[in-house]
Amino acid sequence: MPEQRIVSLLPSATEILFALGLGDQIVGVSHECDFPAAARAKTVVINSRIPKTASPLEIDRLVREFSARGESVYSVDSEAMRRLSPDLIITQDLCHVCAASPEDLAAILADFEQRPDVLCLNPLDLGDVWRDILWVGDETFRGHEAEHLLEAIGEKLGAMESQVRAASETLRVAFLEWLQPVYVGGHWVPEMIEFAGGRDVLGTPRTPSFRVTLDEVVAAQPDVLIAAPCGYSAEQARQEYRSMSFPPGWEEIPAVRNGQVYSLDANSYFSRPGPRLVTGIEILAKLLHPAIEVSREAAAAIKPIAAPKFAARAAAV
Repeated sequence: MPEQRIVSLLPSATEILFALGLGDQIVGVSHECDFPAAARAKTVVINSRIPKTASPLEIDRLVREFSARGESVYSVDSEAMRRLSPDLIITQDLCHVCAASPEDLAAILADFEQRPDVLCLNPLDLGDVWRDILWVGDETFRGHEAEHLLEAIGEKLGAMESQVRAASETLRVAFLEWLQPVYVGGHWVPEMIEFAGGRDVLGTPRTPSFRVTLDEVVAAQPDVLIAAPCGYSAEQARQEYRSMSFPPGWEEIPAVRNGQVYSLDANSYFSRPGPRLVTGIEILAKLLHPAIEVSREAAAAIKPIAAPKFAARAAAV
């Protein structure tokens, strides 16, 4: 089995590579590759141009400004890339806010004496995510390991599906992928909600997340409301939600009225298209159907948000 020098510019790809036993062959990662812990010891070859101190509103504004100018939100360390001399680079062209795209690499790779292979992952739904695990396995000579990983994922999903099928109630779910301004989850997230036995009342499968108003969330009347901003931990999501101002009628949303508002760790379980999405589905299933059995990790990830005090606060949407 040939040894490769791999640079992963995707946190999800880094997770897949480690799951396939390729941690020693990873020589470079992005600044967001933080799982497993060993990924943090790798050389960082890419950084965000958005200041770490930027607020959610500032992040949204800067991303839209970069996009309008046709500029990337990432900077690639060309010297580090040359020094590492990778055989394979894994990136994506699905979301230019989530990771570097092939265009970000083109100018740098043009000067390489021996250009590395570039694997570009662009999953739109869960099927694509599972396919990408096999694809990464094939490109890294770990096809057998990738098949075993998918078998384990399939067994987990199968055990959960039988429990969900026995539950009679289908709850309405609103999944907020960003809070200021509000975006709802897309791509694989609505499918995850459906698999868990719920119905996404705002998101659209296989399409990017999109912006909605808080009034539209009120109108959707979800039974369960999830705050899981991309790039945020569960605690950060909780703090962000509790700092917001809400429009009239918010406290009458069934989810808010009944205490079914949760902050979840998007990075670990929802926004990164990798193996831990199956744990995200478990989390959702447990939220929607508390009696079902899930892994200890999934159960521990459920974080209810205490309802804020609704004084006379008007939302600036």
